Amino acid sequence: MTQTPPFTKVPLGRLEKVDVRTAWTSEANDFTPWLAQEENINLLGEAIGVELEVEGTEKGVGSFRADILCKDTATGHYVLVENQLETTDHSHLGQLLTYLRCRLRGCHDSLDRSTIYG
Repeated sequence: MTQTPPFTKVPLGRLEKVDVRTAWTSEANDFTPWLAQEENINLLGEAIGVELEVEGTEKGVGSFRADILCKDTATGHYVLVENQLETTDHSHLGQLLTYLRCRLRGCHDSLDRSTIYG
């Protein structure tokens, strides 16, 4: 009698393409608060191997808004989540670099270093 290998006993699911805008019409008002919920941010942290704790959402940094500011509870390092429902472009990378610059070197003009945390 042949035995069935154990990996054949695990049922597979099927990925289904959906329009994210049917669930979240607004990134800032719908998707960001949903992603920042403890259960969802924990799943994101698990996927990237970081223990995340939300510090705040839609934090002002000059004329930009940081979607979700988290802290890695294992290291104490800040983690910035710039979520995107649409196709991303170079402006999002620029925003992340602006946040980083503010954090490391301080901000001037309309960018106040304290606003990334406040």
